[in-house]
Amino acid sequence: MKTQFDIEKVIEKGVITNELDYERALISDRKLRLLAKENIHFKNLRVKLRDIIEKYENSEWSDVDEIDDYKLIENDKAEQIAELERLFLENRKQTIRKKLKEFELTQENLGSILGHKSKTHMSELMNGIKPFTLKDLVIINRLLKIEIGQLIPLFLSKEDQTKIKEAVIKLGKPKIKLTSSDLVVC
Repeated sequence: MKTQFDIEKVIEKGVITNELDYERALISDRKLRLLAKENIHFKNLRVKLRDIIEKYENSEWSDVDEIDDYKLIENDKAEQIAELERLFLENRKQTIRKKLKEFELTQENLGSILGHKSKTHMSELMNGIKPFTLKDLVIINRLLKIEIGQLIPLFLSKEDQTKIKEAVIKLGKPKIKLTSSDLVVC
């Protein structure tokens, strides 16, 4: 399940291919705007990301006659999902910071514990620029006593929910159902 946008992977590909990644890129651009003031690495990432965003906008949104209701609905849904992800990442960051403060640790200390030597890399992880590894999140869970549900997104998009329901029906397993905690309103 892809629940976090990885800027460097998009930059490596050089292209945005769907509305959800477009909305994620716009959110990442706003994050990078703030971080770029303090670090040239983030400034360079932002320049590259903005070029890719512009290419996508020119190919998908520049011809007004090509924009129909379906395109607008698709964009609205993508925007909602990206915003839910942004809120989740912001809450996770604040929760980790609060716990670090409780234990009198710095973000740099946490980076050392996780085996990340670069301050920049740790900043990218905390700010949602790069995704934490599952191992990182398990260590944070155990070390800082943070509920795993606050570290790992437990929601599913409507598209994923539909695919799962169709697969269950196809298998003929009516006892298997998604719980309400698996749902997201999008």
